Amino acid sequence: MLRILDARTGEPVAAAPARRGLTRIEAYASGLDLTALRVLLTADVLVRALELGGTPVWTILTAPHRHAELRTAATHLAIRPFEDGRDLASGLGEAQVIHVVAEDTATMPSEGPLLTVAPAVWTAAEPGDDERLGGSGGSLRDGAGTGGHGSDTTSDAPPHTATTAGEAPAPRSSGDQPPLGLPALLSDPTALRLALLSVPRNTAVRLDADGLGAAAQSLARWRRAVAGWARQPSRPVPDAVRVRLRAAWEDDLDLPGVLAVLRDVESAPELPDGARFETYVYADRLLALDLARDLGSFA
Repeated sequence: MLRILDARTGEPVAAAPARRGLTRIEAYASGLDLTALRVLLTADVLVRALELGGTPVWTILTAPHRHAELRTAATHLAIRPFEDGRDLASGLGEAQVIHVVAEDTATMPSEGPLLTVAPAVWTAAEPGDDERLGGSGGSLRDGAGTGGHGSDTTSDAPPHTATTAGEAPAPRSSGDQPPLGLPALLSDPTALRLALLSVPRNTAVRLDADGLGAAAQSLARWRRAVAGWARQPSRPVPDAVRVRLRAAWEDDLDLPGVLAVLRDVESAPELPDGARFETYVYADRLLALDLARDLGSFA
């Protein structure tokens, strides 16, 4: 059973307390920056994990600013579409509502488990990024501010207060985050997705071109390997590997743990290549890294 850490109580809770019961995931983005995209990515992975367990999910995006640009950026990152929170009139009888929000948001949603996401900062932005997502120009500085890894993000924060359903939480401050490097995002968005998934969501991230380059190299290596393994007879995902994968993502969405299992599978000498292939394809249902993209390219 997938369990997540509820930031409201500090205790783990079941992400889907009612078996096969509808769960609503509501992501909150106060602007267009890398932290906002990390929030949407976290919500997307949560949705995928729940669906892998057979739970129906209804996803909502509440974003008072730059809504269309957020959707465009999310599409590039292979994030599934969200319904518009502004159109939310009433629930659909869901068993639970989970709110996904940046951890330094000043005003938190009022009810339901709270999944918080640490800041992410792009450190090497380029001029003209805004226009690439159809913006009106200027830097992408909407949304919550960020703090460095290990900093106390709550010591000087205003008290958390409740919001009504469908209302976006207010950012603690605006203009604190450097502009998002959208050329890097648009040139290899899957590498950006991998780079963000490689860090626990409660750990702050500072991304630059070198980090994205390393993620791109890992992706290229895995895609070549998957294409090669696909030429061998198929074998089922080993039970022990499947258990490790599910144990990782069901433990508060431990995506670095999932990636560690894939690295072990890549190098395990006793595994047949067909089993490696099926393992990577299975895990990619959660990761959405298009690991099978190069099938047939190296025949």
